[in-house]
Amino acid sequence: MIRPYRTLSVFAAILIAAWPAITAAQAVPATGAAVLQRMHDAYSGKWYRTLTFVQTTTAYRNGAPTVSTWYESLRYTEPRGTELRIDTGSPSAGNGMLYTTDSSWVMRGGALTQTQPQGNQFLPMIEGVYMQPVSRTAEQVKALGVDMSRVMRGQWEGRPVWIVGAATATDTASTQFWVDTERNVVVRMILASTQAASPPIDIHLGGYVPLAGGWLASKVSMFIGGAPRQIEEYRDWKANIDLAPGLFVPATWSTAPHWAPPR
Repeated sequence: MIRPYRTLSVFAAILIAAWPAITAAQAVPATGAAVLQRMHDAYSGKWYRTLTFVQTTTAYRNGAPTVSTWYESLRYTEPRGTELRIDTGSPSAGNGMLYTTDSSWVMRGGALTQTQPQGNQFLPMIEGVYMQPVSRTAEQVKALGVDMSRVMRGQWEGRPVWIVGAATATDTASTQFWVDTERNVVVRMILASTQAASPPIDIHLGGYVPLAGGWLASKVSMFIGGAPRQIEEYRDWKANIDLAPGLFVPATWSTAPHWAPPR
C-alpha cells in the first residue's frame, strides 16, 4: 500500500514543478503588444523577406461579381519596411497600386496618377510583425484604432485564438485582430469604417499553407455587413526570390524587370 501513494506523490511533485510553465503557456497575454511579441519571436530569423503570387480576385459591387487576375509582389527591407506592389491585370499594361503601411500610389498605364496618405492595413500583420521591432508594429497597429489593452481568448474555425481590440466576446464593431495561438498568424481582422454610418469590413485570412519557414494565407475573404465584398485566392506563390528594386518605385514601374511572364 505504500508504493502507489509514493508513485502518486512523485507524480504530484512533477505537476507542481511544471505548473508555472503550464500556467504561463495558457495565460492570456497582458496586452496586444505581448501578442505581437509572441508572433515576432515565433519566426524571428525564419520568415520570408520576399513573396510573389498570382491572385484570382472576385469583386462584388453593384450587380454580378467580376473576376480578374492580379500579380502581387511583397518585400521587406530595413530602410523602407514592408512594401506591396499589385499589378491589376497584365504587368505590361502598367496598371496597379504600390503600398506601404502608411501610403499608397496609384498607377495607370505606367504613370503615377494619385498619391494617398493611407496605406495597406494588412502589411504590419502579415509581414512587418515578423521582420521589424515589435514596438514599430505596435505603433502601426494602434494607428488603425486597435485598443491594445484589450486581449481575450476566442475560437476561430475550431482553433484557439487571441482577440486583440474587442470590447466583449460579441463585439464585431471595434477595430480588432485575431491571432491563431499555435501558428502565431493573423486569421481575422475587423476594421471599423471611417464613416460613422458605414459597417466595418470583416477580413478572414484562411487556407494557410507552410512556406519558407513561415505561413501564407492562400485565401482572403472580405465582407461588409455580412455580404461578400472581395474574395482573393492565391496560387503559384514563391518566397525569398530576388525582386528588382525598381518594381517598388513609381518612376520605374514599367521598366523594372518583372517576375511574371509576358502576357
